[in-house]
Formats: sequence, structure tokens, C-alpha cells
Amino acid sequence: MKTKFAILTSIVVLLAIGTFIGCKKENSTAGTTKVEIKMTDAPGDFDAINLSVKEVVLVSAGKPYSFEVDRGIFNILDFRIGTARPDILIADGEMPSGEITEIRLILNDSGNTIVVNGVQQELKTPSAQSSGWKVKLKSNPQLTPGITYSLLLDFDAAKSIVSTGNGKFLLKPVVRGITEATSGMITGTVLPIESHPEILVIAGTDTVGTVPDAITGKFTIGGLSTGNYSVKFVPVTGYQESTITNVGVTNGQINNLGTITLKNN
Repeated sequence: MKTKFAILTSIVVLLAIGTFIGCKKENSTAGTTKVEIKMTDAPGDFDAINLSVKEVVLVSAGKPYSFEVDRGIFNILDFRIGTARPDILIADGEMPSGEITEIRLILNDSGNTIVVNGVQQELKTPSAQSSGWKVKLKSNPQLTPGITYSLLLDFDAAKSIVSTGNGKFLLKPVVRGITEATSGMITGTVLPIESHPEILVIAGTDTVGTVPDAITGKFTIGGLSTGNYSVKFVPVTGYQESTITNVGVTNGQINNLGTITLKNN
């Protein structure tokens, strides 16, 4: 799994809170979860802070999962909170669901600079190229299968840029973490197995489809934005179609429809 990334003057990490409520609560960590990594910035008294980020490493169950960043060098001050471009998507990818215990940001060896009063100079980044910057979250988020999470890195430039006293600067990031889910899920079981229905989740002209498990009849559709949907079951010949309307979806929640039994013609 590889991903893209570049840093900002305020780094916020979004990964969504680990308690999810639907019509019925589900806490399974089996499967994978999509994570979107974004950057944002809080202003600092500099002309530019240009960073070249190599990768973002997320640790779960003691194993590191690397999201590679290949956006090139960019000025993190271009993405400030409260502006028309408050954040930027720099990476996204899948990783095993479960608890995130650690985040590390790793820079490339070169390309990191700071511009002060129109003068550009190298920005020293101790340990950033080897072990990286360790970000400790206020609470460890629990990633649920089928729900998309946003990891927003909010880096405080004013506190993170340190003057060495000789006109040079070091980068020692001050990072705070926030977690957030950006999608919800609909799940349930459709019977009888022999009906083999196609399941359509519909909102206006947009439709997402799936089929149930051939043995259990269970189905799951994730990555859904907050809103109301119609869930339509289109079975094979011999069974009647069925539609459930006004099915609500909320970010970070799982709406379990229970068991739906299709009727014979």
C-alpha cells in the first residue's frame, strides 16, 4: 500500500473515533479500512516552508504500514486553516482494520527549505530521515472495516520552527491529533440464499451495488456519505423485488438492516 503526502505548518491527524453506532452495533476488526491522509496548516511568520515528505507510517498490532508520498516538494503554508484551500489530500490507501497505536512522518534527505525575508536556506530536520517524527494520538482510533477515515495532520509552524541563534533553523514538529470518520455503512442479511439478489443502494441518480455472501446471505456496502438511501433487492426469477426506503447513513456508523426475506412470486 502506497500513498502520497506533503507537510504543512499545522499537521492534524484524522482517523475517526473507535465507537460506531448503527441500528445495531458491530465492532469487528476483520478486513481492511481505507485511510485518506490530508494536510493543513496554522500560520507562522515565514515566507515559505518547503518540505519533501517520503512516507507516512501507521502502526497497528505492532506492524508498520507505509504510505509512500511522491507529490514532490511543496510549501505547507499554501494550505492554511480558514483559507480557500484549508487542506490537501496527499495520500490514500487500504490497511488492515484495527487499532492505530502510532504515526510517523519521514522526510526525504534533501529538498527541505525555509524562506525568511525573501531568503531561502536549508531547513535542518533532525531524525526526520531515519526514524521520522512520532505522533502520539490523544486516543488510539479503532478502524472499522468498510468505513473510510480521514487522517489530517495539523502542524503548528510557529512552534515547530526553531531558530538556532545563528540565522539557521531546525524543524521540530509540534503535532496534535484528531480522528474522524468520513463515511458510513449499510449491512444486513438477505434470504433465502436461492434468491441470489443484486443489492442496490440508491441516492438520487447515484447507485452502488453488491451481492450477498453465497453461503450466509450477509451483505455489506461501505464508503457511503451521510444521507438517506433506498436499498433495492433484485432477485433471480421466481422471487419478488423488494425496496427499503429512507435508510439513514451517518459517518462512522453501521446501519444493520437485520434479515430481509424475499417472497416467492
